[in-house]
Amino acid sequence: MKKTIAFVAIVLCFGLTSEAADIDRSLMSDAYWAIWNDAEQARIDADIERNRKADGVFEVDAPDGEAVRVEQLTHDFRFGAHIFNFNQLGSKKCNYAYKASYGAGGLFNQATVSFYWIDHEPTPGAFRFGGDYSDTERYWNSLSREEAMRERYWRRPAPGPVIDFLKAKDVAIHGHILIWGNAKPYWIYDWYCPESEKRVIDELGIPRHSAHFGLEPCGQNWHMGYMGKWAKAWRGAYKDLDEKSLAAKISVFAANMRRVFRKRAFDVAGAYGDVVDSFDVVNESAQDWVRYRKARTGLPVWFSNYGLMPGDYPLHALLDAKEAFPASARLAINDYKIDDSFLEQTRQLVDEGARIDIVGCQMHIFNTNDCTRLVNGATDVKWVGTPQTIRARLDMMARTGRPLHVSEVTIAAPGEDARSRDIQAVLVRNIYRAWFSHPAAMGITWWNTVDGAGVAGEPLVSGLFTRDLEKKPAYHALDRLINHEWKTSLDAKASAGKVAFRGFKGRYRLAWKGADGKPRTKTVELK
Repeated sequence: MKKTIAFVAIVLCFGLTSEAADIDRSLMSDAYWAIWNDAEQARIDADIERNRKADGVFEVDAPDGEAVRVEQLTHDFRFGAHIFNFNQLGSKKCNYAYKASYGAGGLFNQATVSFYWIDHEPTPGAFRFGGDYSDTERYWNSLSREEAMRERYWRRPAPGPVIDFLKAKDVAIHGHILIWGNAKPYWIYDWYCPESEKRVIDELGIPRHSAHFGLEPCGQNWHMGYMGKWAKAWRGAYKDLDEKSLAAKISVFAANMRRVFRKRAFDVAGAYGDVVDSFDVVNESAQDWVRYRKARTGLPVWFSNYGLMPGDYPLHALLDAKEAFPASARLAINDYKIDDSFLEQTRQLVDEGARIDIVGCQMHIFNTNDCTRLVNGATDVKWVGTPQTIRARLDMMARTGRPLHVSEVTIAAPGEDARSRDIQAVLVRNIYRAWFSHPAAMGITWWNTVDGAGVAGEPLVSGLFTRDLEKKPAYHALDRLINHEWKTSLDAKASAGKVAFRGFKGRYRLAWKGADGKPRTKTVELK
């Protein structure tokens, strides 16, 4: 007989389904279940009940004792995924299954939309926003999988058609990204660095950009940007340089970079500021911030891990976005460095006038061996080894005073076999429950939803779908959580022209019969 977790107390207190309680214990080690034990599961459920639900009282013109049907329509909490593979998966069947996961009937009420600078402004002022034939489903269906992954705009669809699709499905739009050193266009150097200053840079042995190492603008190598050989050469060069002296010698380029970066904020905001719900303004900058701001260098350029960047670029990007974007678009800072340095950076930026409405906290388990280690009871995998670690990290980042978006999630399966997929589902269920239970969390975004549809270096088995767009156990695990366990559906009784109920926060439809016997409906928000 299959052994299952002893969730009896949880089921009695919180009404979980028998399906949710019936998890095969033998998939994971005893050490794992000692960490994710019944007491921790009960605490998570109690936190979900306290932090994700609310009581509401609403007026209804129903006779006393009349049954009022309460049906939740939407969640306030953002369950998201990136939508970088839009219309690129090789067939109408696969594309349909992918797109059906967004909006009603799917998993995701928010989508992260590609705004990578290097791909959406391939030359200055030539914006790839609206799309052309190379963005159509017909074009991508004409390619083999291998050909598609070598295309320059693989995982970088033009945002216009994607946003049209999401608006029609009432899916919240999260833009990603405004400024990230790893997506800085090569043309900034080629066009805006004077020849005299290029000679200064060349004489010091500083590599200009990845193209100098034969990385052509196509496929996954293109999207790896400044990584690989270029990054190694750059980091080796800048360690031996006098930064202040060089900054003085390339003053024109430094000023041009600052001007072009500022223009970037106004270009994107002008096109989509009134459309997006939120936007990652600065990405993965904490390591640069720690190096420079602690020393307060005041340099006009930074020798960042991404090459030459404008000095204080995280602050300037956020100040520019604050000016360019409307108040309706919530601005975010996003990083994988979920530690005190990211907390310190966010606080300093706010103190210096930046508008940060959301703090994005990434969590990628790219190494499938780490998934196996979790199964065996390891507690030091990223920041999800234990429920206590998850709470501690989110508690720490909550000290920013901002809602937290678990913004990029990768939880791979240990392998490709059926058992590995079942293991992935258990990991996903427990980690998602812990995140969802935290009071500061406002959303969770899965990264690559399709196996083998990421970029080089990302695991081939980290999706919620197989490469042929069959739903994996992890997809079904999230569906049970999002669309069943965390969705309120009940009957309540009218009393004195009102109905009261407790449910998950979101939009509801109330339905009842009036005194005349005719049906009535009303839409309300439970906050």
